[in-house]
Amino acid sequence: MSEPSPSPATTAPAAAPADGKKPMSNLAQRVLFGVIGAVLLLGSVWYGAWSFAIFFALVQAKMLHEFYRMMQGAGYKPAAILGISISLLVFAAVFTVVAANHRSASYLRLDFPGSDVARSAGLAVLGIVMLLPVILILREMTAWPRENQDFSPFSNVGVALLGLLYVSLPMSLLNVVAFSGDNGYDYRRIVALLFLVWCSDIGAYAAGKTFGKHKLAPKISPGKTWEGAIGGFLLTLVMGWVLGFWLTDLSLTYRLVAAGTVALFGPLGDLAESMLKRSVDIKDSGTIMPGHGGLLDRFDAFLFILPVLALLQLLFG
Repeated sequence: MSEPSPSPATTAPAAAPADGKKPMSNLAQRVLFGVIGAVLLLGSVWYGAWSFAIFFALVQAKMLHEFYRMMQGAGYKPAAILGISISLLVFAAVFTVVAANHRSASYLRLDFPGSDVARSAGLAVLGIVMLLPVILILREMTAWPRENQDFSPFSNVGVALLGLLYVSLPMSLLNVVAFSGDNGYDYRRIVALLFLVWCSDIGAYAAGKTFGKHKLAPKISPGKTWEGAIGGFLLTLVMGWVLGFWLTDLSLTYRLVAAGTVALFGPLGDLAESMLKRSVDIKDSGTIMPGHGGLLDRFDAFLFILPVLALLQLLFG
């Protein structure tokens, strides 16, 4: 027997916002914060080398913070403050060394005096990184035994180091991509990389929605399909060709290889982060961008793309 429905007099009205305004929809949040993020990103890249470096140093630090926070939610206790501090030092060292080497090679054709400072800074950071496992293990020794943690103390050491290898080192290699042998800091290369990544995402989404039938990795990301991956790959190659009208100093072969790298390794980076989030049972890595998740969600493709692009840059210029 069903219960009688409440009378109109006893039915509670839906709660309304105190100011009488409707809350912003998820779509509106995505558009608003997407535009703000794009303006900050493109503006910092276009303005100059220092604004680029400061912006992405903070981005990679926030990405690492999100990674450590996810691991903390899974029960680990990594040295987050130490790891983030080291990540900023590594990013700054790579930027300084790359910039100094460029000035030495392209402007003076001699040994640029500032390069000595850059090399010293790089060696100092390298020394800290080499000692980092020792520092992390000593940290665990002083805190042993930890309460409410069933993991081995070396798990905390491993998670702290993994964050640096997975997030900070690849993002630091963005400095290598940003500098060319002839032009020094070249904002066009970073903007071109963004266009390629966006085309990979847009092509995959459109082709997947239209033609997607065969799952790419159903246990990791059920929404991704082989048809979407092919669509993203093709659209990224087209953008690689189109960029020749802007990046006239790069050969068609180089642009297509770079576009293929983005189209192949970008989705792998996205799948890796999806696997990470599933392993700790969360939907988004953070909430810094309402409607978009965290910065690790936004730049996960970079973590697989940048090591390969940096290698291509070092080998072929």
